[in-house]
Amino acid sequence: MLQFLLLAVRNLASHRRRTLMLGGAMAGVTALLLFLLGLSNGVQSTILQSATTLMSGHVNVAGFYKVTRGQSSAVVTHYPQLLEIIRREVPELLSVSQRGRGIAKAISDTHGMQIALNGLDIEAEPVFRQVIRLAEGNLDDLAHPGSILLFESQAKKLEVKTGDMLTLSGMTVRGITNTQDVRVVAIARDIGLLSSITVFVPNATLRALYQLHDDATGALLLYLRHLDDAPAVQQRLRQVLASAHYELIEEEQQPYWQKLELVTQDDWTGQRLDVTTWKDEIAFVNWTSGMLNLLSFALMFVLIVTIAVGLMNTLWIAIRERTQEVGTLRAIGMQRSRVVLMFALEALVLSVMSAGAGAVLGTILCAILNALQVPVPHAVQLFLMGDRLYLRVDAEAALFSITLISTCTTAIALIPSFLAARLKPVTAMHHAG
Repeated sequence: MLQFLLLAVRNLASHRRRTLMLGGAMAGVTALLLFLLGLSNGVQSTILQSATTLMSGHVNVAGFYKVTRGQSSAVVTHYPQLLEIIRREVPELLSVSQRGRGIAKAISDTHGMQIALNGLDIEAEPVFRQVIRLAEGNLDDLAHPGSILLFESQAKKLEVKTGDMLTLSGMTVRGITNTQDVRVVAIARDIGLLSSITVFVPNATLRALYQLHDDATGALLLYLRHLDDAPAVQQRLRQVLASAHYELIEEEQQPYWQKLELVTQDDWTGQRLDVTTWKDEIAFVNWTSGMLNLLSFALMFVLIVTIAVGLMNTLWIAIRERTQEVGTLRAIGMQRSRVVLMFALEALVLSVMSAGAGAVLGTILCAILNALQVPVPHAVQLFLMGDRLYLRVDAEAALFSITLISTCTTAIALIPSFLAARLKPVTAMHHAG
């Protein structure tokens, strides 16, 4: 085998021009493939980080409270008791954030808009600071009651800046309209669909608006040590809470604000809980990742077909040029399987070296683009869930790219290799040209 490998290397070296052209094409395809994988992984990573910071944990224990059959609110009552059960039954738990939830109208001096109101304790959420990129203001001021954080598109629509006042108007759990004046203390850069209607206020402000007790919240956001544990933890909590005589609503892959209308139509009163994962809460943007993956696979297919055609043509030329060599080898006793092995090893050596170089080139390109923090147009932000292009390339993606290109090109090389092996020695030795 070592002799055949050395022979393959020598044959490639003796045809430098053809080797460099074909190897360069393979390297380029591998680099482009790795770029596509990095873009797809980067979008998924950005969506996950944004979603699990702004509106969802890995697992969420939320709820709906109905005083009357036709009026519902996104409220969990007596949440400290619920938190005790969660800490006892979920050893995978890393941390918990409690967030207020509600639908309200934000009114400025000139405009108004419907918003999804989120209450939080900014001092207890360090990850929140890592995701939010401020355009103006100070996040520390969000710890003061009567403050609010907007995103740039919302501030533009309401025609406000930091220091301006807004009035929040919302419906309490008893169906009474209440208002609360708040001051804009921070304006954050947009991060796609998730920031189009979402605003943040201190939990104390949200409770004052909806006239809630201190032991009421909107959702408990659970962050686990391993994200893959989320589905199992969700099902376990549903069983545990049902055994503890909590009533639960049926599972639906929808964010809470879409469920709110459905719950209002249901014929029940009191408290019911909803246990969801992060995928449920961002189901309305999951299509972005799916479409990008579909596009990536389509481009991968086109790239592989392109390189396959080029490889086939090149090998046909190589075999034609080496017909006499093949005939001589067959005449001195080389078996057909060894001829196939010789050409297949050439393709394998070339593809592995080229794909490896392409993976290095693609990784460097992705690292440079990440370092440049390339801004993306506002329309694209709606799909990327961020204002900067982010590419995530890991060892798994690089290994996948190298393996895919090497496997496909080597498999394709078997076709002309088998045809070369079938040449009759006498005919091959007398071949000219």
